[in-house]
Amino acid sequence: MSQDLRFRQDEPKIHSSADLKGVRLGRFCEIGPRCLLRDVTLGDFSYFERGGEAIYTSIGKFCSIAANVRINALDHPMQRLTTHKISYRPNEYFRYLPLDSSFRQQRRDKPVSIGHDVWIGHGAVIMPGVSIGNGAVVGANAVVTKDVAAFAVAAGVPARKLRDRFSPAIANRIAALEWWNWPREFLFDAVSDMQQLPIEIFLDKWEPLALGQ
Repeated sequence: MSQDLRFRQDEPKIHSSADLKGVRLGRFCEIGPRCLLRDVTLGDFSYFERGGEAIYTSIGKFCSIAANVRINALDHPMQRLTTHKISYRPNEYFRYLPLDSSFRQQRRDKPVSIGHDVWIGHGAVIMPGVSIGNGAVVGANAVVTKDVAAFAVAAGVPARKLRDRFSPAIANRIAALEWWNWPREFLFDAVSDMQQLPIEIFLDKWEPLALGQ
């Protein structure tokens, strides 16, 4: 079968300086320089710019993660005598004292969940246990300590909702459309309309087409 020349190779692109362990990448994903990812799932077309870090995180499709973003930032045990890692990683300093596996499990029990088509701005920090809904935007240098609703724009320290991207009616139509799950052939045909049509007209045109897939 001949190759469809409309589409580039869909294998993920991983910079040679990136460090990944326990990571699952979808089609067309890109991982930039000096990224550090542990136990992360990244959906189709999503990408990390340079210097990104994430652990125990699931990320949807078409997410844009800017440079120096930290997702699921490390907790330290403030209730203990010391917050230093000597109490939970003593094996780095002493023989015969093992890693505190219960503290590691506490971190695993607070994963971060990021939906589809989420934009996270430069230098943002996402704290443990946070969920970010589809279509949301997180501003540069924000510190996200609470969940961010779908299609909301949040920014600040700590982050708070500034506004919605769309009216509830339009947001509901986009959510129902689930365009992020369209086959690439459908996306290819839709891109010019994404660029040129107002959102209401785009939805009016593509909702019946999507139903006919």
